[in-house]
Amino acid sequence: MGQSLSCPSSADAGPRTSARAWVAVAAASLGIFTLVTVEMLPVGLLTAVSGTFGVSEGQAGLMVTLPGVVAAFASFLVPLTAGSLDRRKLLAGLVALLVVANIGSALAPSFTILLASRVLVGICIGGFWSIAGGLSMRLVEPASVPRATALIFGGIGAASILGIPAGTLLGEMGGWRIAFAAVAGLSLVVFVALALFLPSLPPTRPVSVRQLRAQWGIAGVRGGLIATFLMVVGQFGAYTFISPALQTMSGIGVALIGPLLLGYGAAGLLGNFVAGAAAGRDATRTLLAINVALMAAMVAFALLARTPTGGIAMLILWGIAWGGTSVSLQNWIMKSAPDTAEAATSLWSAIFNISIALGAAVGGLIVDWVALEGIFWLASVFFLAGAALVVSARRAV
Repeated sequence: MGQSLSCPSSADAGPRTSARAWVAVAAASLGIFTLVTVEMLPVGLLTAVSGTFGVSEGQAGLMVTLPGVVAAFASFLVPLTAGSLDRRKLLAGLVALLVVANIGSALAPSFTILLASRVLVGICIGGFWSIAGGLSMRLVEPASVPRATALIFGGIGAASILGIPAGTLLGEMGGWRIAFAAVAGLSLVVFVALALFLPSLPPTRPVSVRQLRAQWGIAGVRGGLIATFLMVVGQFGAYTFISPALQTMSGIGVALIGPLLLGYGAAGLLGNFVAGAAAGRDATRTLLAINVALMAAMVAFALLARTPTGGIAMLILWGIAWGGTSVSLQNWIMKSAPDTAEAATSLWSAIFNISIALGAAVGGLIVDWVALEGIFWLASVFFLAGAALVVSARRAV
């Protein structure tokens, strides 16, 4: 979410090509799966949480906004303060903190305490993503990096398919507190997996403030960060409020929201692996296609999602388009800064998470003060700007 990650020592060559290396990649993917599930779990529980504590749905959106802001700072502060700490220990420690945070969410007696627990979630998200985003370059041989990156970021699509819908369904059946308790248990499983299967990952060159500043001077990294900002603000300005949008605009009952998010996630997983293969060959062309598809999906949702059938169809198209975004952006960043991947990924994770927070906050203002469908028109503008940015930055990658 610096050290040279593309030039492993000869001593590392054996594990990089072994089956154990792919098990480690799978463990990292499980970690991403869990983090995304925890981060986005409130999306399917907004109505229930707002009802429990007597806050508006826009205010309940702070459960997404707040950890996004915290994660943005944690993305570079965690690598800076970690110094020479082994990255396996760091990742496992962050997931242990995630267990505590989710228990706090499940037991929260007030909305303020719930938000406080989400601050801890933000620390975990930012720190984990800043390290895990470049793990593929350390775990497998160079030729397998695109495939390993797609697998790690496949955890995002898998979270959309299994994690978020399962949490939504648990919230509907047993209450939202049960959903948070379940992800606390899942976080414990991830802790064990990381401790058992990740190899020792000592940093060859700890991230420094100077190295972080230097990343902005790399044209490809700079373009990738701006593209990330535009795309993620657009996405989460709309997606954070997908549950009330489907209910209000499309007339879909609350009982169907969980299964529909399952369909959205399945579509996103398909988009992840299709885009992962394409981005390995040409990340900018892939991102241009994604931006255009997302812009079209937003306009189509605003205009055509006025019936249950229309809402479902537009949701699936949206899922396919968005699914390949993270893996494509990460490929762009790693190709632009192969020798300082951890520093570049730290900045990318910071921009990604602050953009989630900003998108959710702006979306909440529009939902509360303008109109629900306005979030889709705003998102389409951001994706249009993203497409223009990708075209202008194409030569830098």
